Amino acid sequence: MTEDELIKGCIRDEAACQKVVFNRYASRMLGVCHRYARNNSDAEDILQDAFIKVFIKIKQFKSEGSFEGWIRKIVVNTAIKKYSLARYTREITGYEVDDNIQPATDAIAYGHLLEKDLIALIHNLPDGYRLVFNLYVIEGFQHDEIAAMLGIHAGTSRSQLVKARLMLQKQILQLQKVAV
Repeated sequence: MTEDELIKGCIRDEAACQKVVFNRYASRMLGVCHRYARNNSDAEDILQDAFIKVFIKIKQFKSEGSFEGWIRKIVVNTAIKKYSLARYTREITGYEVDDNIQPATDAIAYGHLLEKDLIALIHNLPDGYRLVFNLYVIEGFQHDEIAAMLGIHAGTSRSQLVKARLMLQKQILQLQKVAV
């Protein structure tokens, strides 16, 4: 079946078409969910909630841009709603940023880092840091866009990103020290 035929089948609420769409895109979208989620269970919940929204809203897809991109946007927005501003503003990180700290530039610390290690470090970030980091670094949104999505000020988005980067750098350097 072509993508267009699948979309039309999903609009008609045909379970077979919905199953094919889910099977075609679920593994890639689960990867997106894992970047935003705190754990596997949360990632799977986000994925399931997102696909429910996809099938409810599929009539709104206008074939402008890719279908996968449209699904991805729903997945990201679902993840954002799960980790709302109210939830992460109350979070205690135990990590304060020292304005005098210079960003680490030790290439050795970064060179031995595996993708799975980096993903684990990102998972350990507080929710607010993780959301802003993913939206800015991975998804490519600007701070004004992130602020609108999360209901925060653009300056808060910038601050969260700086704190996330510094926290990641500190964790990477700690991993390097343990490996030596």
